[in-house]
Amino acid sequence: MLPTPRTEGPYRVALVCLGNICRSPIADVVVNARLADAGLDELIVVDSYGTGDWHVGEPMDRRAAAVLTQHGYDATRHRARQYPAAGTDHDLVLAMDTDNLDELGGASERVRLFRSFDPEPGDSMVPDPYYGGDDGFTLVLRMIERTSDALVEQLSGLAEGSRLS
Repeated sequence: MLPTPRTEGPYRVALVCLGNICRSPIADVVVNARLADAGLDELIVVDSYGTGDWHVGEPMDRRAAAVLTQHGYDATRHRARQYPAAGTDHDLVLAMDTDNLDELGGASERVRLFRSFDPEPGDSMVPDPYYGGDDGFTLVLRMIERTSDALVEQLSGLAEGSRLS
């Protein structure tokens, strides 16, 4: 179940990984594309961040951009950002792995693992493909696509329930 909106207006979702150049930008692009396809992009805003500041202002990793482009997504608009130390006013914050989750202060009503929405069983973490080969980025994209579909389905239910304006 999704947490209720904090305020009126768009429901805000933050996607968080370590450096904001691989996993969370892939998820950002895919979730936003799925929301647009569902006609929900005016009701739900998705942002991505890293827990670290190493890549702030940089585009996503070239391999992440390449796998997105190969699968028909637009990977050009992303610039890495760091998750604010004071937190955010997002309605839902989704971490890519347990280390990211711990950096965010641990699980709570509004903070959880991204793959908690994944319909397939697994260890609930999106593995970091940074130090591996191109096949790791393809695996991450597949994982993110199916999880995004399930997340958008739940967000759609929230929108249909008239809790978003």
